[in-house]
Amino acid sequence: MAPPKPRVIYWFRTDLRLHDSPALKAALDLKPECLYPLWCWDPHYVYRARVGPNRWQYLLDCQSDLSASITKLNPKSKLFVVREAPQTLLVKLFKAWRITHLVFEKDTDAYARERDEDVMKKAKDSGVEVIVKMGRTLYDPDELVKANGGKPTMSITQVQHAAEKLGEVAKPIPSPESLPDPGDITLDFEQTQPSPTPDINEIQRDENDKSYSKLAGPNGDFSVPTMSELGLKPATTQHRGGETVALRALDEIISNTTYTATFSKPETAPTAFSPQSTTLLSAHHHFGSLSVRLFYWRVMDVLKSYTKSDKTTPPTNLIGQLLFREMYFGAQAPLGYSYAQTHGNSHCRFIPWHLPSEIEPSNGLITGSYHIDAPEAGTWFHRWKWGKTGFPWIDALMRQLRQEGWIHHLGRHAVACFLTRGGCYISWERGAEVFEEWLIDHEVACNVGNWQWLSCTAFYSQFYRCYSPIAFPKKTDKHGDFVRHFVPELKDFPDKYIYEPWKAPIADQKKAGCLIKGDGEEKEGEGEGGVKIYPKPMFDFSARREICIQAMKNAYHIGLYGDHPKVKDGTWREFFDDEAEGPTEGKDAQSNGVPGKKRVKSGKEASGDKGVDQDEGEAAELGGESKGGDREEKSPVKRKRKGQGTLDGYFGGKKARK
Repeated sequence: MAPPKPRVIYWFRTDLRLHDSPALKAALDLKPECLYPLWCWDPHYVYRARVGPNRWQYLLDCQSDLSASITKLNPKSKLFVVREAPQTLLVKLFKAWRITHLVFEKDTDAYARERDEDVMKKAKDSGVEVIVKMGRTLYDPDELVKANGGKPTMSITQVQHAAEKLGEVAKPIPSPESLPDPGDITLDFEQTQPSPTPDINEIQRDENDKSYSKLAGPNGDFSVPTMSELGLKPATTQHRGGETVALRALDEIISNTTYTATFSKPETAPTAFSPQSTTLLSAHHHFGSLSVRLFYWRVMDVLKSYTKSDKTTPPTNLIGQLLFREMYFGAQAPLGYSYAQTHGNSHCRFIPWHLPSEIEPSNGLITGSYHIDAPEAGTWFHRWKWGKTGFPWIDALMRQLRQEGWIHHLGRHAVACFLTRGGCYISWERGAEVFEEWLIDHEVACNVGNWQWLSCTAFYSQFYRCYSPIAFPKKTDKHGDFVRHFVPELKDFPDKYIYEPWKAPIADQKKAGCLIKGDGEEKEGEGEGGVKIYPKPMFDFSARREICIQAMKNAYHIGLYGDHPKVKDGTWREFFDDEAEGPTEGKDAQSNGVPGKKRVKSGKEASGDKGVDQDEGEAAELGGESKGGDREEKSPVKRKRKGQGTLDGYFGGKKARK
């Protein structure tokens, strides 16, 4: 008697496509009796991860497109969305649908590892065989780390050397031509309702979330949830998700062989917006609606056939952008949860930023809340987030981010530098949280890596190289068209004042229909008698930049990393002057404990502000990648923050004296 054929659940996650899916191929190679294409509606992402309406819409686009594509191959099938957490749902489905195999694509994010380990244990206990295949990146991040000597990949050079040991990137797999029928889809069990509190995304909603009202959706048809079910505010982005859109966009890019072969990311214009100057494929890579391996090989085919001398090479070309992505995944994989924070992170420099994260003592992880160590810093952060700094280039970028869910990678660099080491001296973790909320292409590995890069806490160390919010955008947009579009209250200012409107005479301001006054508390463009208002700069940028550079010099010379015992217990303050930038009063070193934990007993950030191009952190336009990638160990030595002229030799390459 022949053994029964496999009954397979294919669990979709960040692989919302049919083309080039090693895990889906593995499921089909089982020659299953039935195949259930499944999506578990995970409350972790609904309530616990920062996701704004634009990224929700993009996800729903991807799910709807995939479901339609599945139905084209088999009218009896679709993407079956079941409204329950995978940790509780899957074990019920194993029994209800008599499942023999569970197949999914590997994910190395910290939460995903924890979730998948739990699911795999329950599958084993249920007698279900689990098959896991990598397809999210060019290389398995765990294998990349092994090839890098077991260490996180902290430079593009390390990635390239490790990749040489792993061999050629696998060729993409064609889409299946057919799919097996699903089996019985009866759900004869009770739904495990998730707790809706705390709901970190409450601020994104106009109404309460109703996506868990029924296991198979409101009509019992396993439908993709709607924005209305989620109670979300309407999306404002024009960017659409889905495999169909992604493949069409890829074809358009590849058909322009000159663009593909000569692409150099540092030379693209951050001020271009209609259309943008880069591929805008990063969100498709995140959701898996476009395979990174397919993109890699389509670009490689163009590069091999392109014979002109202007062909570009890594790290600045399109292949280089994928390698930066691999670097961040290879850095995240071995560090786990600590990768996304400074506290406890062995590869992240400790800087006493303003607005430090609150730390949960039981596990050493950031809580998602922070303390306001200085009211001024709290105000600056609020104005930065909402595009009211008084610096038009920064404000235009932040407004574009909020509206579209995307900004150019050099724009991300500019706003990240401004918030951290180039102006506000505010923790990179605050900026990463805002990007997590608003980016459609948010990827934990890349977003965190970019913020560490731009804050010079990891990956990159030339902290004295700062982006000017005035001179930098003039390089590609001397007339300020980008600012005029996203900060329309300034649209009629003369070119000479578009990046410094506070310098315009009052007569010119009135003629342009916008007065430069106030501190940004007014609504965007709000004014009297038809005259609009735009805020004054929130500080003297040149003065703040110098303060930040001196503070960074001091912190670098002290040389603490996130896993140092004195960082963990809060006694790091004894190495800083009381007047040093940030929450550094040394006299409180022994009493405050974990940094930020009890420094401010009131005034926690309101829920509305809880909380670079997912695209890769670029080195080229900043003077080259950081050397080596491994941290230098230095003994903490107390130094004055001012008068650090003796450090010039150290920053020229000499190690700090013991």
